[in-house]
Amino acid sequence: MEISKELFIINFGVHLRKLREKNNMSQQDLANDCNISKRQIGRIERGEINTTLGTIINIANALEIEPKELLNINFKD
Repeated sequence: MEISKELFIINFGVHLRKLREKNNMSQQDLANDCNISKRQIGRIERGEINTTLGTIINIANALEIEPKELLNINFKD
């Protein structure tokens, strides 16, 4: 199955939002724990930006999960 970059970025954001909400964290809580702006978290969750591996690691640490869990995405068309 071929996955477009755009589809991956959008679904990554949706997945991140679900994981953040599952941990009862606001965007601001996650941003504070990752030392990035709330605006950047919002842009990642909306699929507006392609985030870095460093940010993915910071997010995983803040959510207390393995980075691979952030990449375990269910793709939708």
